[in-house]
Amino acid sequence: MRVIPIADAGGLARAHRRTTVVRAALALSLVALIAGAIVASARAQSPTLRFLPRGSTGIVVLDLSASISSDTYQRIGQTLRELASTNGRYGLVVFSDVAYEALPPGTPSAELKQYARYFTLPKTQGGFLPEFPTNPWTNSFSGGTRISAGLGLALRLVQQEHVAKPAIVLVSDLDDDPGDIQHLAGVALAYRQANIPVRVVALDPQPKDQQLFARLLERAATVEHARLPGERASTTGAPVPEWLAGLTAAVALLLAANELWGARLDWGQA
Repeated sequence: MRVIPIADAGGLARAHRRTTVVRAALALSLVALIAGAIVASARAQSPTLRFLPRGSTGIVVLDLSASISSDTYQRIGQTLRELASTNGRYGLVVFSDVAYEALPPGTPSAELKQYARYFTLPKTQGGFLPEFPTNPWTNSFSGGTRISAGLGLALRLVQQEHVAKPAIVLVSDLDDDPGDIQHLAGVALAYRQANIPVRVVALDPQPKDQQLFARLLERAATVEHARLPGERASTTGAPVPEWLAGLTAAVALLLAANELWGARLDWGQA
């Protein structure tokens, strides 16, 4: 079989070598980015809540209505301790069918510990089962549930105090009074319009209540189930950052294009 020589075989060889180098570099970059994506998604959860955007001032809206039983007290205590350990700044609103300001916005997070103690079981002594400390809300405050009262007061505090970069942490079982749904929808709309994020720590909610709340707040809300002391978060890992996913896809496309160009050069040298 007769071989037909190529006029610029040297140039093709140099181009082929360059393509091989670029191919190897892109392949290494893609491997590094995929590894980074795996690490980002599988990274162990932080022991503290991952709620508030960096630099924001939070207001904790705590549900202490009659539907909150001692079965969920430990979850409330764990949530408050985690928030207290963040070294951030928070306000605290407590609500049932009415709401009041317990801590003003900007209070050091360590102040939440004095509330966490009411929802923390003491150590067992003398063989007797421990009981939660008597709290000041059960007999004189806890009643019906109006989530709109708690979220509404938090929103007014944000507006009155001119809170910079506000964010809300709602700790609730989301079992709202049916008569409050219309008011809650109005408050949820105000949060969406103000672009204030609401991070929900759900206390063993019913699926229908969680779904309703997610529909009302839409993108403004992020829901995480409260956990017991020592319990891992219910989610499996942090989401892959959008920039990392986009960069990985771009490198993959460049690698594919380079492979096609290399195949063309290989065909030309054949």
